[in-house]
Amino acid sequence: MEIRNYSTYNEKEILKVYSSVGWTAYTDDPQALKQGFQNSLLVLAAYEREELLGIIRAVGDGVTIVFIQDLLVFPEKQRKGVGTALVKAVLKRYPTVRQIELTTDQSPETAAFYESLGFSEFAKIGCRGFMKC
Repeated sequence: MEIRNYSTYNEKEILKVYSSVGWTAYTDDPQALKQGFQNSLLVLAAYEREELLGIIRAVGDGVTIVFIQDLLVFPEKQRKGVGTALVKAVLKRYPTVRQIELTTDQSPETAAFYESLGFSEFAKIGCRGFMKC
């Protein structure tokens, strides 16, 4: 597996990975998704040869905050270290950033995954998060 910058947007493969995990809010508006990618701070992809395994997309200023916006791995490639490698690659790129944040679902498996990578729930570190959707 190789982690590399995702510098050339390929709509077909991006829509395929988003669809594979059921993120239809993104696939329903492909133009907005493309613009989101183009305006991201960083997009990395995991590949096995030329086969896309997953992607991670970060937004922010890269100095004081990085927000992991999307982490997607094709279902058949999950639980094989792809997501871990992608998150670690982002953390390695921004070792001095004070806040690296993300929002995710409430499943115990997801919480365990991010906690294994050093993330803490906001409440456990004396913070509270808010979102307007």
